[in-house]
Amino acid sequence: MKRLYRLVDFKQRRLDDPFRVIRFEYDPYRTANIALVEYQNGDQSYIIAPHGLKEEDELVVSEKSELKIGNRMKIKNVPVGTIVHNIEFIPNKGGQFVRSAGSGAKIMAHEGKYTTIEMPSKEIRKIHGDCFASIGMISNPEHRYKKIKKAGVSRRLGRRPSVRGSAMNPVDHPHGGGEGRAPIGMPAPKTPWGKIAIGGKTRRRKNTNHLIIKRRRKKRR
Repeated sequence: MKRLYRLVDFKQRRLDDPFRVIRFEYDPYRTANIALVEYQNGDQSYIIAPHGLKEEDELVVSEKSELKIGNRMKIKNVPVGTIVHNIEFIPNKGGQFVRSAGSGAKIMAHEGKYTTIEMPSKEIRKIHGDCFASIGMISNPEHRYKKIKKAGVSRRLGRRPSVRGSAMNPVDHPHGGGEGRAPIGMPAPKTPWGKIAIGGKTRRRKNTNHLIIKRRRKKRR
């Protein structure tokens, strides 16, 4: 199914250039709503809409700006206890953290050139103070309570049916083969390509381990 992909501006590098919110839109490719904004010269772009933002609100991106929902500033200038989203990890690279519906990170402390932040996963880590972040929690916090009540709803969202690996042949999936309801026959489930599907570590950037103060909580199954 063809769908229009909206280019969302995660960087927002136009400093001290005020813009206003024109309207809010649904984005089929993300859980949060997006907002169409317009700058003073007529340029328009999309941003992730924070919770509580309204049409015709005036916003700005600056190194240090007013503590207002939707404004964006450097983390080192954000007061302790403030909720932020769309956080940069490397200065000038654009927002990479906290971009899903209803999520928000909390500023815990400022220490030297680093700022301590509590992530939505309850992980506590340090981020360079020159990184930018937007004020407020992301919109559509009710997304977590949405239930797909029938298969047709999932199909209209563009999700096609999936087949269990245990129902396949051994040549098609590591879980395949066996008679009847046979177990998968291995310590942990695997992907069709033989990699660990649950519990496998995927984090590759190990040179930032010293910035993590407290690891995220493991979800109970």
